[in-house]
Amino acid sequence: MSEERDMQWYVVHTYSGHENKVKTTIENTVKNRGMENIIEQVIVPTEDVVTTTKTGKEKMVQRKVFPSYVIVKMEMTDESWYVVRNTKGVTGFVGPGSKPVPLTVDEVRAMGIELPASKIVSGEIDLNPGDTVRVISGAFVDNVGEVEDVNIEKKEVKVYVNAFGRKALVTLGLENIEKI
Repeated sequence: MSEERDMQWYVVHTYSGHENKVKTTIENTVKNRGMENIIEQVIVPTEDVVTTTKTGKEKMVQRKVFPSYVIVKMEMTDESWYVVRNTKGVTGFVGPGSKPVPLTVDEVRAMGIELPASKIVSGEIDLNPGDTVRVISGAFVDNVGEVEDVNIEKKEVKVYVNAFGRKALVTLGLENIEKI
């Protein structure tokens, strides 16, 4: 359905520290209002960083790449603009005079957001349980795993990966994996 719509990525400015609350609120509003075909995805870009604790131990933590910003993939309509703009914690869209300006494909890639391959967008997914895949983004990047389940409607796949020395079942977006 998204190939028929003008889905683009927009940057939304939030109060400092409210990024995850805004993301959750928008996702819940979209689900409650049945707007999944207009607002497709909400992302708070993060990266894994090694920090040192007071005791001197190193610890892996997730840090926001763009503090006070949330990235939203949506079709710009009056209703979608209203939902996002009037979410508690949102100060506005990024653009001249708060007029939303979509990101270019290069800008989206530069932010570390993996764009789905064209075959995934068009719905021609050649992925079945038992297939071997490589994780290309996210917390389990470069892990190779076996597909357990594919959910085309949600654009998700359940994969067994080797995490911390044991086999773990993780749910990943189709854009986060590649078939090998």
